Amino acid sequence: MRVVFYGFILAVAAWWMFWTPGCGVADVRTTSDANLAPLALQLRRDVNVLAGEIGERNLSFKPRQLEQAAAFIETALKNAGYSSESQRYKVGAASARNVEAVVTGSFIPREIVVVGAHYDSVADSPGADDNASGVAVVLALAREFASTKPRRTVRFVGFTNEESPYFWTDDMGSLVYAKRCRQQGDNVVAMLSVESVGFFSESAASQRYPVGLGLIYPSKGDFLAFVGDLKSRPLLHAVMREFRGPAALPSVGASLPNAVPGAGWSDHWSFWQQGFPAIEVTDTAPYRNPNYHTPMDTPDRLDYVRLARVTRGLQVVLQALANPPDY
Repeated sequence: MRVVFYGFILAVAAWWMFWTPGCGVADVRTTSDANLAPLALQLRRDVNVLAGEIGERNLSFKPRQLEQAAAFIETALKNAGYSSESQRYKVGAASARNVEAVVTGSFIPREIVVVGAHYDSVADSPGADDNASGVAVVLALAREFASTKPRRTVRFVGFTNEESPYFWTDDMGSLVYAKRCRQQGDNVVAMLSVESVGFFSESAASQRYPVGLGLIYPSKGDFLAFVGDLKSRPLLHAVMREFRGPAALPSVGASLPNAVPGAGWSDHWSFWQQGFPAIEVTDTAPYRNPNYHTPMDTPDRLDYVRLARVTRGLQVVLQALANPPDY
């Protein structure tokens, strides 16, 4: 009886962490790729600037290139009509900055949705998937929202210093940002970390997982993943419900403890530390992309049509998060 009881508890716990609303991986309605061509081209251009023209960019080894990336993001946001701002802070004798653009909410401006991606790369990698792809998506979303009047405030942020040696330290750009939000009393109701979203594979057994999760999820790396912590489960479900509406791309999701390898491996972790609901949007990076953190993470290895589908799906998500119904 005790075995049955504990088995039941484990089954309920697994359902609670892994069940997500909407259609699953297989039930996908397609969108005309021709309609996505202009967006795919813009995404390719942005990735090429960051990972092709600028290349490796980090404060430790390539600080000039890191600043070039920040300036590129700043210019792109200004060209979209924003007055971008920088959150500067010291890292030893060096200076680092997050770049931010804001659309102030028209009805409930104190409620804030943050959409961010880190723009630095690891040493010896141009960082196309990780994370020029995420930055390109955030810039595309910012362009779409520049002339809108959402009910909630939306912040688009390029974070610095996500990669080693700053990862999970006080010098991590998103942690500096999230701490400031907490100190200022900002009511961050949702945070989306767009992390490595441009690599997909149709090959069998192209997808890997932390131990045990491969029993639940697909073995082919053709989907987008959404990852939240246990407290962010309501946000995860809201996001996946909206993303799976247009269903332009297969998707999976889970609410996981931070102890699961990979669960907190990006900027959403910083917001978890400050008690804000946050989720990661990702192609799962090292669990799929063989070029992860290598010189081979180049722009030509990304799938820009699928990256455009990611962007369109997240546009629907962001519209919903930024425009909740009347209370």
